[in-house]
Amino acid sequence: MADKQEIRLTEQQQQAISCRGRQLIVSAAAGSGKTAVLAKRVLSLICDPDRPCNVDRLLIMTFTNAAAAEMRGRIADELGALLAQRPGDRNLRRQLALLPQARIQTVHSFCQSMLRQHFHLCDVSPDFRQGDEVEFTRLKQLAMEQL
Repeated sequence: MADKQEIRLTEQQQQAISCRGRQLIVSAAAGSGKTAVLAKRVLSLICDPDRPCNVDRLLIMTFTNAAAAEMRGRIADELGALLAQRPGDRNLRRQLALLPQARIQTVHSFCQSMLRQHFHLCDVSPDFRQGDEVEFTRLKQLAMEQL
């Protein structure tokens, strides 16, 4: 693995990391450091000296499975590095143990889990499934024909 470069944070990135008391959406161009900022934000929340939260109580959404995996990996790496510096820190050990249950997922998988959990409120069959590309193409064709 290549050496990690410490990124120089902009004022807005630092605000995104340290913002508390409200929900936050981080939106920026590809390659701008969103994943690094969000990973640092998660670490700041779970390692907060006054009001730490457990990583499995956060909802962290991305657009791709690769980004979700990268986010989970970055958080695990950072927790591991902190634990190496502070081997007796019980909170860090707990967060590392909770990380596999953390809700770090794509927008699609989050929506799918909400539909599965609340299908009865959405008038959706409980055994619904996500269509594949062939089905989507056929549905688009049918819709165009009907138009």
